[in-house]
Amino acid sequence: MKVLVIGSGAREHALCRSLSLDPDVTALHCAPGNAGIAEVAELHQVDALDGKAVSALATEVEADLVVVGPEAPLVAGVADAVREAGIPVFGPSKEAAQIEGSKAFAKDVMAAAGVPTARSYVCTTAEEVAAALDAFGAPYVVKDDGLAAGKGVVVTHDIEAAKAHAAECERVVIEEFLDGPEVSLFAITDGETVVPLQPAQDFKRALDNDEGPNTGGMGAYSPLPWAEPKLVEEVLQSVLQPTVDEMRRRGTPFSGLLYAGLAITSRGVRVIEFNARFGDPETQVVLARLKTPLAGVLLAAANGALDDLAPLRWSEDAAVTVVVASHNYPGTPRTGDPITGLDRVAAEDAPHAYVLHAGTRREGEAVVSAGGRVLSVTATGKDLTKARERAYAAVERIGLDGSQHRTDIAAKAAAGA
Repeated sequence: MKVLVIGSGAREHALCRSLSLDPDVTALHCAPGNAGIAEVAELHQVDALDGKAVSALATEVEADLVVVGPEAPLVAGVADAVREAGIPVFGPSKEAAQIEGSKAFAKDVMAAAGVPTARSYVCTTAEEVAAALDAFGAPYVVKDDGLAAGKGVVVTHDIEAAKAHAAECERVVIEEFLDGPEVSLFAITDGETVVPLQPAQDFKRALDNDEGPNTGGMGAYSPLPWAEPKLVEEVLQSVLQPTVDEMRRRGTPFSGLLYAGLAITSRGVRVIEFNARFGDPETQVVLARLKTPLAGVLLAAANGALDDLAPLRWSEDAAVTVVVASHNYPGTPRTGDPITGLDRVAAEDAPHAYVLHAGTRREGEAVVSAGGRVLSVTATGKDLTKARERAYAAVERIGLDGSQHRTDIAAKAAAGA
């Protein structure tokens, strides 16, 4: 099977790494990719938001499957263009991707499907915003209705900060605050059959102890030793399957990766948000634990054949990812700094720990930073304590001037707190 992956982040590197280890994959291409992906796939320059260009590239490389990684190309309709070219694609249509592209749309789908979520108001004026904030009280949860690369949500006790964020957005969703720990649960679906993956937890705040601004995610771990054993089955029945059924009923079937961001509240599971693609950095830990070869699973979803798929096989090992971010992230990041130590990790920590590239590029012989989140250092171990130990040992080998990372990824879960 020849596979083309669209995207350039650590999520795409994780996908490419898993696909490169799949014996059924005979050729692996990625566009535009990054310095790390170049080690496992042939890179191509393409505008990831241009459906015609992506489908032309897929035709040129004779791809048997196209995997669209990021949300922006999905919301732009890239998967539709590839399907129209007659090539199987893993990723929802433009219409179905609105479940991530518009939080108001997602709320409407959840209401129709009876999916438990936070009460909310959709606001377009300062008066509506003020009334909604007053109705729910602090802490205030203000979400940009559109795509914001994981940074469109503000949770604050400061009403002026809440109003200021709302004022920057064309349309906002203001909702009640959900207490309790958060869980990310991915599911692969062909529009009818839903196959949940293993749950993960990510860390959105920039600094230790969940302090600092929201980011796209500073680390993740899986499994969740504190979660109820029946959690996945419960979410499948109450959230994932009803949502997929409702999307199909609307004539916009959702095929691809449905990502449910959940809060485990005192009143039960509630959906915080849906995404239409693999989440970053949770993908890094989930795929590290998946033993079933990936290409066949994604192709079955693309071809509407998930019902025939054997149950997924999972490693008992734990996985931890620590994100190394550039100076000033999540503000305007400093780029162009040389990255050292990658060879040492490959030589001394493999196969239990490895580096997935996010914002990197190659300059001659050097690899330099090229974005906010630069690397996802991922490790596995017999439990979370061992996986953490290996991940942080690998992080210590890496040099990137001014870089930052959290030191507490999975610490509480590993300690049984």
